[in-house]
Amino acid sequence: MATPIRLGDFILKNMESILQQWEEFAKTIHPPALSMDSNSLRDHAELMLQTIALDLTTPQTEEEQAEKSKDRAPANPKTTAAEEHAEERLSSEFTIGQLFSEYRALRASVLHLWDKSSKEGLTTDPADITRFNEAIDQAIAESVDHYSTLLKTSQDMFLAILGHDLRNPLSTTIMSSMILMRSDDVSDKVISAAARIYNSSQRMNRLITDLMDYTRSQLGKKLPVVLAPANLAKICNDIIEEQQIASPERRIVLEMNGSFDGNWDEQRIAQVFSNLLGNSVQHGVTSSPIEVRLSSSQNIVVIKITNQGKPIPASKIKHIFEPMVRHEENENADYSQKTSLGLGLYIAREIVVAHNGTMKVTSSKAKGTAFEISLPR
Repeated sequence: MATPIRLGDFILKNMESILQQWEEFAKTIHPPALSMDSNSLRDHAELMLQTIALDLTTPQTEEEQAEKSKDRAPANPKTTAAEEHAEERLSSEFTIGQLFSEYRALRASVLHLWDKSSKEGLTTDPADITRFNEAIDQAIAESVDHYSTLLKTSQDMFLAILGHDLRNPLSTTIMSSMILMRSDDVSDKVISAAARIYNSSQRMNRLITDLMDYTRSQLGKKLPVVLAPANLAKICNDIIEEQQIASPERRIVLEMNGSFDGNWDEQRIAQVFSNLLGNSVQHGVTSSPIEVRLSSSQNIVVIKITNQGKPIPASKIKHIFEPMVRHEENENADYSQKTSLGLGLYIAREIVVAHNGTMKVTSSKAKGTAFEISLPR
């Protein structure tokens, strides 16, 4: 009886035929393949096939096979050929679907050639098909995961650069509107228009700040805080005044009990107040005031901001601090009418955490929606 040829040996022996089929398929992926030569089209394919062939000839226990099938195989400390292939394909503007299609074609090519050899009288080991599929799936997982990570990083970097570059022209707009508002030789109509420009620019500035903070956190960087002596009552009063100018139709009630000196990052804490008050203005009803309460103990200062309105459903409240999550009273509302990126609450909590504080939210029809922050002095 003939000794079965192992699929790993078969792959190494028929490497050029497999690579040729890989290249022929890659040529059909348009538009990126139109400008790629043979070496680029075969990128990392031979090394991946060698890795797969080695895996097929390496003894494997049932436990190891079970772990691999659940995507719990031991992590490779080095960058794999599949990861390098994903990086090259991303730089060549392949979509993730096109990347996946290459592996689907590779799997089909190898199994087709192997099946053809079997029909020609070559004795093979059927168990190798399972091992081969496991190896292909592992390569797909490595490629897709690395592709997704690189794509996310590049998108975050783009947003960070965009936010930074928008700051300069926006600052010019804010300064120009302030000059107009303070001018004595312009009409009330011009001053009113300048005030609208100023308020809109400030909202844009807050959105850009949130966007830059979000991308910083996604790039693995903590939000920077610079602690210095500050007074929370003053910070809160300043933000309330700004909010009343922007939303004169809303009433904000401030209650304070205690002392509010401590060491905080004044600009960051102001950002928290601004985000939470803006959230209350957006989602609270105009018939009830927004309540801001400051209280303190020896080591902790507590800020509580409450607004009346439709309560946040329990299914949503647990996700409220996640980025890109918005609480909409009308889920079918026109997207163009939504005024938030869904980053304000996420950034606010990140700032509080950076101060070693905590933030929680409660929401009910009877008591309204309340955000409570505890900050160590």
